[in-house]
Amino acid sequence: MLKKYLFTAACVLGLLFTFTSVQAQSIPQFKVLMFTKTDGFHHKSVNEGVAAIRKMAEKHEFAVDWHEDAKLINDENLEQYDVVLFLLTTGNILNEEQQGAMERFIQSGKGFVGIHSASDTEYDWDWYTKMVGRTFHIHPRNQTAELEVLDRKFPGLERMPDKFWWTDEFYEFGTERIDTLNYILSVDGDSYDPYAKWGEKESQDMDFRPMAWYHEYDGGRAFYTALGHIPATYGDRLFLEHIYGGLMWAATGKGLKK
Repeated sequence: MLKKYLFTAACVLGLLFTFTSVQAQSIPQFKVLMFTKTDGFHHKSVNEGVAAIRKMAEKHEFAVDWHEDAKLINDENLEQYDVVLFLLTTGNILNEEQQGAMERFIQSGKGFVGIHSASDTEYDWDWYTKMVGRTFHIHPRNQTAELEVLDRKFPGLERMPDKFWWTDEFYEFGTERIDTLNYILSVDGDSYDPYAKWGEKESQDMDFRPMAWYHEYDGGRAFYTALGHIPATYGDRLFLEHIYGGLMWAATGKGLKK
């Protein structure tokens, strides 16, 4: 009888240990709100981007929710997240109340990540444009150009060559909205034809054409990359490592090398 009791107790303890171990392993490192609302151009690559971030979440053990409903940008809902990702957003997508919730989210020490047209979003919201760092001005046709890694202190750039050829829609930006930006990628303007003209907008002569950067902002962290226009980009290992580095740092503050 005693042996049977001891055997049963051992089985129960084993099951509890197994259950606890599985639970521990399934706790996400951080939680992401992925937002893809548009009020302007809608990128064909949205679906590929969403699928890639979801797969990335499985690989790197973080949680992600995808939404396009701006009503979810409120204090109560945002409390559960560590970082908000604006993936291929465009135009005016938040009202004043939602903008206030977003500001308080960052001020509480949380993070923001913007991909590609996140810089073509909310031009009249001064706080947002400073968080992103620069606003979209114009772009030429998709081309292959030479990218350069400027700073390897930031996570996600470990396997990128110092210089490499990349095909994308290379954005040109207006002047810096804030002077705290740390640039990590740029494109060589001599390696492609950067000039374009749309209506009253024209390309500018620029010696420096940044493509990605990060900074601490208003109590939180913000990372932006201009890459990601073409759907196939979201299947590229180097690009996905670049995005994950930004997400991890924005969500946790980890990864910066001294």
